Amino acid sequence: MDRALVGIVVGSDSDLPAIAESVRTLEMLGIRYELTIASAHRSPDRVLEYARTARTRGLKVIIAAAGLAAHLPGFIAANTVLPVIGVPMGVGALNGVDALLSIVQMPPGIPVACVGISAARNAAMLAAAILATGDEVLAAKLETVRRAMAEEVAAKAKRLGKVEERDQ
Repeated sequence: MDRALVGIVVGSDSDLPAIAESVRTLEMLGIRYELTIASAHRSPDRVLEYARTARTRGLKVIIAAAGLAAHLPGFIAANTVLPVIGVPMGVGALNGVDALLSIVQMPPGIPVACVGISAARNAAMLAAAILATGDEVLAAKLETVRRAMAEEVAAKAKRLGKVEERDQ
């Protein structure tokens, strides 16, 4: 059986619906992944074991989604040399701004890449881009996806018609 290349970790089962976009995107690109729930606060030993064994299990990139204090991505990054992509979940009183700030404010030497609040699709696209640095087939798939997005924009612009000038 082929090994997963991307690990997806969510801090709570309540994050599963939001991270579904990562799952759909990885599946669309044909990238093998694994998905688990592990909390930096409620199950730190589980997170530690996951992070420390990720590389030897064949993972190449980890996506970690968490809200509120959002320590999960940083905790994982502190315990693996694999690239970690943090997805701040748009929850709580600050709608994810606290999680965003937590993820981007890592100490020097322990980086976590961070996408926008609840931007699970972008996390998967970034993971795919990292993997594509060593995989020409995947790189071609990403180029196809980007061309399709550009064509979609062009089609919408065509439907809109000519650009209208308006007084402000």
